[in-house]
Amino acid sequence: MSDDIELISDGEGVAIVGPPEAVDRFLAAEGLESRDLGLGRVQPSLIASGALDAGAKIAEHSGRWVKLTKESAEAMKKYNVMKGAGKGLSRGVLTENGKIKGLIQFSRGGVSTLTNPAVLSGAAGIMAQVAMQQQMDEISEYLEEIDAKVDDVLRAQKDAVLADMVGVDLVIDDAMTVRGEVGRVSEITWSKVHTTSTTIARTQVYALRQLDSLAEGLEKKKLTDLQDAMREVESKAQEWFAVLARCFQLQDALSVLELDRVLDASPDDLDRHRLGLVAARTKRLDVITQRTEVLVERLEAAAGLATSKVLLHPLVSGVIVRSSNQVGSEITRFQDGLGIENSHEGHEAKRWATAVVEVRDKAFDRGGDGVDAAKRVGDETLDRAKSLSVQVTGKLADRARRWQKSD
Repeated sequence: MSDDIELISDGEGVAIVGPPEAVDRFLAAEGLESRDLGLGRVQPSLIASGALDAGAKIAEHSGRWVKLTKESAEAMKKYNVMKGAGKGLSRGVLTENGKIKGLIQFSRGGVSTLTNPAVLSGAAGIMAQVAMQQQMDEISEYLEEIDAKVDDVLRAQKDAVLADMVGVDLVIDDAMTVRGEVGRVSEITWSKVHTTSTTIARTQVYALRQLDSLAEGLEKKKLTDLQDAMREVESKAQEWFAVLARCFQLQDALSVLELDRVLDASPDDLDRHRLGLVAARTKRLDVITQRTEVLVERLEAAAGLATSKVLLHPLVSGVIVRSSNQVGSEITRFQDGLGIENSHEGHEAKRWATAVVEVRDKAFDRGGDGVDAAKRVGDETLDRAKSLSVQVTGKLADRARRWQKSD
């Protein structure tokens, strides 16, 4: 058996296929973390279609999957995995010394494990599944990190769609457990889950509308109203991020089950089905990205408005900016969990004294009129300080008289 290692990239990850020891040596040399590809699941469909030689080769080979991160992409770049004739796939063969042996083409028979179209299609389908499972694990880590009780959030809502979502969660988890034990998705298992996508989609829309409502509340112009709206965002946004993350996770799980079912029932359609699911997934991700970016823009606008008025409202301004940064941090964690590139930049709460100095400096820069303006600002600030002092002194005096009477 040859020690050649074959690589397939679909833009999300790289499948490394070959003799188990050769694959392990390659991964160890490059320092890459990987997951089992489960390539053996393609074998039954190959045998059923009469591709016995391809089925035998699959049985002899190991398949590992590596997520395309910045680091792993750099490691793979030196091997120049070339673009092939497949849909969205790049393919190459490495000899033991790490040199490209040649581009795999379907017309070359017998040389490579991946020359058979059914094998390549099956491998690409399984790669899509493993990529989704990797993202599902990362979403689980996110939910654990924020200690989100998604079920509690769903049960607390009176909407019937959200109540149904709790049942969908249970059904899909059960199906994934059965799949892990049996190694395939039977018609019976699929019949239990195939209608759940509607409930997941409706719940996702509901959660997005809740975030839209929170974002609209940040359009307030008065700082006191804006402060109240920001507190509501801070208290509720993370809950809806958690619900959205769980919706996305369950939809990925459903896609994994769906690809298994197509591989089992209609393997010739697997590649087209994979591309369709990937396109639908990208569309869902784009919708979530757009809606969360709207919230980010409103947060930054609110922080900017608060900072501009720190001179007159130092305490309220600081509260708004800190809340904006807190929610922005939650959005960043949410986007990281779903694999979305985030763009939120935190704002630093401008100190009151700094704002006074800036006004003074700008005033002197503008000349005499500016000096008068600065003087007016200073006088207004002094008057406010005196007024506040009188109010505080009066309150203390009243409190002292009450204490004396009680004594």
